[in-house]
Amino acid sequence: MTMWLDPLRAALDDTPRPVDFFFRDDDAGWDDERLFAMLEVVERHSLPLDLAVIPEALTPSLGRALLKRSDAWEGRLGLHQHGLAHRSHEPEGRKCEFGPSRRREAQRRDLVEGQRVLDERLPGRTQPVFTPPWNRCTRVTAEVLAELGFRVLSRHVSEPVVAVPGLAEVPVSVDWSYAKRDGRRLTFEELGELAAERVRLGDPVGVNLHHVVMDDEELGLLDELCGLLAAHDAVRCRPLLALAG
Repeated sequence: MTMWLDPLRAALDDTPRPVDFFFRDDDAGWDDERLFAMLEVVERHSLPLDLAVIPEALTPSLGRALLKRSDAWEGRLGLHQHGLAHRSHEPEGRKCEFGPSRRREAQRRDLVEGQRVLDERLPGRTQPVFTPPWNRCTRVTAEVLAELGFRVLSRHVSEPVVAVPGLAEVPVSVDWSYAKRDGRRLTFEELGELAAERVRLGDPVGVNLHHVVMDDEELGLLDELCGLLAAHDAVRCRPLLALAG
């Protein structure tokens, strides 16, 4: 095992209480080959994983494959909604599908359509969890989510809490592919240090994967991380929905 995980291992060795971890992979529907390569790594260690599925990118064949994989994983594979089309509607500034330029009615229409597609292609398996593309949405989005029966909103820990009654927030805090510092992507040594920092805070540690941009070398590093988490006595790897209280 390479040295990039040494800070995380040390933090886990020193923690006075068990630490919850969860994996969330975004953009299911894009690049099925990379998706299933990533799933095989996590499955090798019998860990749970939550997939944020883009409704308009979910083909019938991928839906059938995910249903089959869900059965095989016996409850360890969570499937939930990731926007509608993963398309930004903002005329300027940061990309956002459910951003400030969109009215409540338009947001509600897209959320309902996304629910319909997932219910059709993943019947009985979609969980009441919503991950907005780019980890961004507005308070209006959160209010509509609660009205539509969603129980959990999952974004990045840096996003401000919206505090909508009935909607729990379970954020990711370690962004595998897009975490940056001073405008540059973190090295994996820095990513290991970030994970260690989150352990020391004592909150659940959410690891955000993006299978589309993970090459074989990164899958090998993910295998190392999964091996550490699966073997360490201080770690509890749990499904995202179970962390919502």
